[in-house]
Amino acid sequence: MACVLIVKTGDAFPEVVDQHGDFETLFKKQLSTALPTHLDLQVWDATRQPSAPDLDAVAGILITGSHSMVSDAEPWSEALKPWLQEALANDTPMLGVCYGHQLMATAFGGVSDYHPAGRESGTRTVRLTQAGQQDPLFSQLPANFVAHLTHAQSVMQAPLNCTVLAHNNHDAHQALRYGPRQWSVQFHPEFTAPVMRAYLERQRAALRDQGEEPDTLLANITDCHEATSLLRRFLDFL
Repeated sequence: MACVLIVKTGDAFPEVVDQHGDFETLFKKQLSTALPTHLDLQVWDATRQPSAPDLDAVAGILITGSHSMVSDAEPWSEALKPWLQEALANDTPMLGVCYGHQLMATAFGGVSDYHPAGRESGTRTVRLTQAGQQDPLFSQLPANFVAHLTHAQSVMQAPLNCTVLAHNNHDAHQALRYGPRQWSVQFHPEFTAPVMRAYLERQRAALRDQGEEPDTLLANITDCHEATSLLRRFLDFL
């Protein structure tokens, strides 16, 4: 049986894991009811298991977020790049999220680094580009939709041959497409409102330090069903 492989690139905060599950569990919760019977979900922890799975048995790849930073070029992260390049060359469907988004962009020739405007956290509006409105994965979404975000780094320079599908006031590269079935997003479609709330509570001091009001961000948290729907729709391309 072929698998949908969740590539785990880090661990969520302990209180998030205790109350809601780790990053891979959040993906599983969103995908399990929509998974076709001929596929199963598997997890590969790339930070702890150095041997990359054989791509021949992989129907699709989802890459999680992480508290690591792509620009730190940790050995396990750098080792993922040639594997991702092979997956792209093989037209293996991929969807990278947050760290996965930044890692894919870097692997394919872009640059990810700390955003000069600081951290972006909370439920924020994301806008589709004209290309996004015509994209087979994103065209189901309204031109403006809300999504959960928490990141200090961003894709600062997109790869030359990719297409920008979404952006917002903070980030020019909220969603990118690299090939026919290879996408990445800066936002977190797997997050629920309670998970986003837990992240903001943890980041109160850091957000205040950059001039934001955590209580206002907490009050603005809402469900992001449209962004979350990308995960289930991704399965249609496997």
